[in-house]
Amino acid sequence: MGTAPAAQLDEAAFLELERSFSGRLVRPGDAAYDEARRIWNGSISKFPALLAYCTGVADVAAALESAKRTGLPVAVRSGGHSFPGQSLCEGGIVIDLSAMNGIRVDPENHTVRAQAGVLLGALDRETQHFGAAVPAGIVTHTGLAGLTLGGGIGWLMRKYGLTVDQLLSADVVTADGTFVTASARHEPELFWGLRGAGGNFGVVTEFEFRLNPVGPMVLAGPILWPLEEAPQVLRFYRDWITDVPDELTTIVVHRKAPPLPAIPPQLHGRPVIAVISCYAGDIEAGQRVLRPLREFGTPLLDLCAPKPYLQHQSMFDPSFRPGWWYYVRSCDIERLDDEVIDISAAHALRITSPLSTCNIFHLGGAVARVGEDETACSGRDVAHTLNINGNCVDAEGFDQARAWARAWWSALEPYHAGVYVNFLMDEGADRVRQAYGDDKLRRLRALKKEYDPGNVFRSNQNIAPAA
Repeated sequence: MGTAPAAQLDEAAFLELERSFSGRLVRPGDAAYDEARRIWNGSISKFPALLAYCTGVADVAAALESAKRTGLPVAVRSGGHSFPGQSLCEGGIVIDLSAMNGIRVDPENHTVRAQAGVLLGALDRETQHFGAAVPAGIVTHTGLAGLTLGGGIGWLMRKYGLTVDQLLSADVVTADGTFVTASARHEPELFWGLRGAGGNFGVVTEFEFRLNPVGPMVLAGPILWPLEEAPQVLRFYRDWITDVPDELTTIVVHRKAPPLPAIPPQLHGRPVIAVISCYAGDIEAGQRVLRPLREFGTPLLDLCAPKPYLQHQSMFDPSFRPGWWYYVRSCDIERLDDEVIDISAAHALRITSPLSTCNIFHLGGAVARVGEDETACSGRDVAHTLNINGNCVDAEGFDQARAWARAWWSALEPYHAGVYVNFLMDEGADRVRQAYGDDKLRRLRALKKEYDPGNVFRSNQNIAPAA
């Protein structure tokens, strides 16, 4: 962690930018600076030379031009939710899009346009008014832009696909300030790259998505068993999901039961394994699908019930609060083999922090029906994504929580089958390669050379321009 900006924006450059900028500019020494440089992951502390709160495309272009003239690095922030804190840069210019948060639903054409500062909860509220949704994430204060540009897994993915699979077009300001609208018909190669590696090619200022009919009610919620029963629960779960319909998306969670009102006090802090379901279809049909899961063993608690989709979308919010300290290791796996189950069950029992979790996402369904080469987003054929979080309220216990996450991830290394790019920390070029594969990475590097040959957009899971 630093203690002061690594570089300064000189006064002349600041005044020149200020004359052409309609939004708010915050720099070191301003009363708002310390609050402005905070992001969701409290373990990240960086000191930008300037935070530029853009109100539109002209502000984005002006901030990029200032960075070009001064040679300062650039970061782009939407919700500021990236695990490694790539929405900040040390001593550079942060292009903050949070003020660009307009949403416009077109119910006749079943589309929605959303600016890049929109958070998932706001998008859900607007679209649910029309009985629709864009599949997008599991925490409502996540930024739409970063989630989309990396892929976008969430509760509706098995029925409708990833967030990028709903994308119809995107407005982009490229490194040289050019405004481009990318879609399947216009700039199709850029459109391909935006859907999975998008932060590398420019600043997306607005998205257009296809809407899908959802809710307002879904059958959703967690069923909990003692963590000691994880091997049996996971083996049952592995067999059960081979025959569930696409309307059902599930996440298996290992953690200590949180002190939430819906959980009885005697279970607070108890290590548990939970299968959290979201059945986005006919409620009675969903009850039949979920009956075998509910009847397996002797659950400690069954909170799976019909509820508004909006309510379910926010269920993880209390477990991932802004300002807590987060560390993640992640991998894709082909199948929940006995070895994977036994390794996971053993490491889950070693959990220390009450905030640490391991989440196993069940993919397949509509995710797998998109061809691997149709988007830059990879891993279409894998069965599961594991997200191992070593989390704490603050620095106390954080080293131990990180070591726990690393040990679990390392033990699973023989079974790794790639990684979801949005779940990477700053792990280097080899891990970025694992996220895309060699062939796709070559194509992305050629695209990077065309749109950002100077690698202006490098505060991300970076793709170097082709030589």
